[in-house]
Amino acid sequence: MDIIKAVQYYTNRIITDTSSMKVLLLDRETTPIISLVSTQTHLLSKEVYLVDRIENRQRDAMRHLKCVCFVRPTDASLQALRDELRSPKYGDYYVYFSNILKKSMVEMLAENDENEVVREVQEFFADFYAVTPCLFHIGLEPSTHPLFAEGHSWNPGALGRTVQGLSAVLLALKRRPNIRYERNSAMAQRLGRELDYLMEHESSLFGSTSGSPTQLVILDRKNDPVTPLLTHWTYHAMLHELIGINNGRIDLSHVPDIRPESKEVMLAQDQDSFFKQSQFLNFGDLGVSVKEFVDSYQSQSQSHHKIESISDMKRFVEAYPEFRKLSGNVSKHVTLIGELSRLVSQRHLLAVSELEQSLACNEQHGTDLRALRALIANPKIQPENKVRCVVLYALRYEQTQGNAVNELKQLLSSNGVDADMVSIIDVMLRYGGARERQSDIFQNENIFSRGKNIFKGLQGTENVYTQHTPALAIMLEDLVRGRQGLHWQERLPNLDPNARPPMLGNENGMFNQDIIVFVVGG
Repeated sequence: MDIIKAVQYYTNRIITDTSSMKVLLLDRETTPIISLVSTQTHLLSKEVYLVDRIENRQRDAMRHLKCVCFVRPTDASLQALRDELRSPKYGDYYVYFSNILKKSMVEMLAENDENEVVREVQEFFADFYAVTPCLFHIGLEPSTHPLFAEGHSWNPGALGRTVQGLSAVLLALKRRPNIRYERNSAMAQRLGRELDYLMEHESSLFGSTSGSPTQLVILDRKNDPVTPLLTHWTYHAMLHELIGINNGRIDLSHVPDIRPESKEVMLAQDQDSFFKQSQFLNFGDLGVSVKEFVDSYQSQSQSHHKIESISDMKRFVEAYPEFRKLSGNVSKHVTLIGELSRLVSQRHLLAVSELEQSLACNEQHGTDLRALRALIANPKIQPENKVRCVVLYALRYEQTQGNAVNELKQLLSSNGVDADMVSIIDVMLRYGGARERQSDIFQNENIFSRGKNIFKGLQGTENVYTQHTPALAIMLEDLVRGRQGLHWQERLPNLDPNARPPMLGNENGMFNQDIIVFVVGG
């Protein structure tokens, strides 16, 4: 199951099924969907003369060219398509929708095609954002699709978009899964039921799916609010968290002394071998990996510059413009790693991360509280990092008698943290506090789990910055190895009460099944 290849397959079908020179029209949402998996160079090689937005009415008329449209079946895109067909700028139109079309939509297109320029209408199910071969998102933005309506219930617009995105993932991968959901999440159950209804209603599409037995596991972020609050030290995670990745693009225009050609860079596994090999390396190993590339060039160019740090690498790249041309990807990553190093130092993230990991993994209230007070009083620590650590403290020690949550909130305020940021602490407790969570993620809710937590800390030394194991990793390990005892059956019931988990594993104890995980809340 490779979702990048699934979207690339649809992209190639869209631009190659129509021969000769063509124009590709996209809408606001399909533009980033395509840009994540394809390049301008690839499109040009397939005779795509121009890529533009269908909403742009200032395009020149070129009736000698064919037009390929790939849009979402939304009211806005349909209106733009209707306007286009009433006054066509190109000779023939081949229209592809990223999700299931309603009959009324097809009828609308026919009514507006007075010039009879539409040659083809098809559904190609690329209605999601493929970030890596095994990671996707639906593209819900709070400004356009707020997740919640009231309490822990779906906003109707967000629910509809999520059902559409998940159904497209399943159709692209040719899967009709057994659906499981977290028992304590009404939102996960609602999403599962809506998706199951769609699969029944569109059985002609889903009935043709094949492949390994598949489970779709719908989780709720409220059951593990801890993992997103921690500083993660792998390359891809650090780029996303500290600099920001927007549909494969990284904006470096704010970086001090950045070269003009590096103000915006692209990240794509299939076009960047260094990133593909290094994205899951931790920060320490990453420096070693990029130094090997620079050393390799040095040996080829017979340069004898001494390189012992990231700063040395940056100076070397600046001094050798031909190195940037010869190995543009490595030059790009030297710049990115240099910026990450600067931010880690500037924001004192090693100290912050050490406290985060202690709060997430160890039950030591007095020690944690003293460290947290010192962190809040430190003017060099960013306000959001102070609040993040207090949220972790509040979640872990919520049910501990004598916890100091109120004292810490007052301490934040007295150290200049904005009141709106301080209010996040109470919001997080309402969202993912002990009464809302299904599992004992801190192993501190009874005497037996507290004992297990204490002994876990005695099993040898670990990297203090990577002690935490996400609940998702533990769950997947159990499901893949068939450890689906009463605990998991109760926590993740089947939407279909007649469904059964696979009972036989292979010779390695691994179960022959594909697992797709979707987390409500990201």
